[in-house]
Amino acid sequence: MSTVREQVRAHVEANPGVHFNAIARDLDIATGQAQYHLRKLRRGDEVVAEEVRGKTHYYGEGYDPWERRVLAFARRETARAVLFHLLEADSLAAGELAERLDVARSTVAWHVSSLVEAGVLEKAYGERGTVVVSLTSPEETRRLLGEVTPSLTDRLVDRFVRLVDGTLGGAADDD
Repeated sequence: MSTVREQVRAHVEANPGVHFNAIARDLDIATGQAQYHLRKLRRGDEVVAEEVRGKTHYYGEGYDPWERRVLAFARRETARAVLFHLLEADSLAAGELAERLDVARSTVAWHVSSLVEAGVLEKAYGERGTVVVSLTSPEETRRLLGEVTPSLTDRLVDRFVRLVDGTLGGAADDD
C-alpha cells in the first residue's frame, strides 16, 4: 500500500466521521489524490463512506449506520451543541434549545429535523403542542461524542452560518 494511502486510512481511523475536504486539507494532499486513495480504500473495504446532509463522511471499520450518523453530526458545531444540551437535560423544548444555543428557532428546527430523521433524537409534543426532543440512546451518544473533535474549519463554517442566520433573523424581527 502506498504511503499516502496508508496516511489517508490512518487519518480516517483516527478521525471517524471526517469529511472529504478535511482529509485533503489535514493531510495537505490534492483533492484528486484524496479521491483516488479513498476510492481504493473503499473498494478494499478498508473505509466506509456515508453522505449525511450534503457532506460525505468517512469511517474506519466497525461503526454501524446509526453510529456513523451520530459521528457525522458530532462534527457540526450546532448539532454537537444540541446533543450536549440534551445529555445534560434529558429532554428539552425546541424553544429552550434555541435560547440555550442563542440561535434562531429555524436553525434549531433544521438541526432537530435532521437529527430526528437520522434516528439520533426523538420528537414528542408537550403542553400546548410544544415540541420536546430527547436522545434515542444517550449513553451511546455520549460515547461517540467523546471520539470526535471538530476541526477548526468546521467550527468556523458553523459560526459563519450562525452569524448569517442571526443577522437574517434579526432583520425579520424588525419588520
